[in-house]
Amino acid sequence: MLQAHVPPHADPGNVTPEPARAGIDVQINGEHFHHTGDPDMPLLWYLRDVLKLDGTRYGGEHGEGGADLVLVNGKARSAITLPMHKLTGHPITTVEGLAQADGSLHPLQQAFVDEDAIGCGYCTSGWLIASMDLLHRHRDPSDSDIDTLPNLCRCGCQTRVRRAIKRAAAAMKGAKA
Repeated sequence: MLQAHVPPHADPGNVTPEPARAGIDVQINGEHFHHTGDPDMPLLWYLRDVLKLDGTRYGGEHGEGGADLVLVNGKARSAITLPMHKLTGHPITTVEGLAQADGSLHPLQQAFVDEDAIGCGYCTSGWLIASMDLLHRHRDPSDSDIDTLPNLCRCGCQTRVRRAIKRAAAAMKGAKA
């Protein structure tokens, strides 16, 4: 008969197993995940450290600059400011989830490539997410609409980003026609 190993200093009659954590169910890029860790863990760390989705970047503890943006219910939100316990039932899309199911680039991603709107690349994922949110709200965004995006780029790609967003808007309108 097999017996459980009990450390010599433990009282086998006094061992109480820790109850299973209820966990948090989240849907990220169309896949279901069950988080049983700290419910206050910021989504950014869950994405990067647990799921190894490292496209979303750290831009400061308050989400300064927009590098940490993800779509939650289709709206751009700062992943560093979102605790896991607030995400149950809210579909989340990261930059990795923008591509088509067959692996081809979304028209917005392709426009960023075509317009060379990437620079060093650190802020690109945030620009893509913020731009996707904008294009959902405005099919033909104006310069002033684009100027409302919260993203910062220290490489000076803002002009190319503006062209990429307008190119994507035109491509997306053409695809829906």
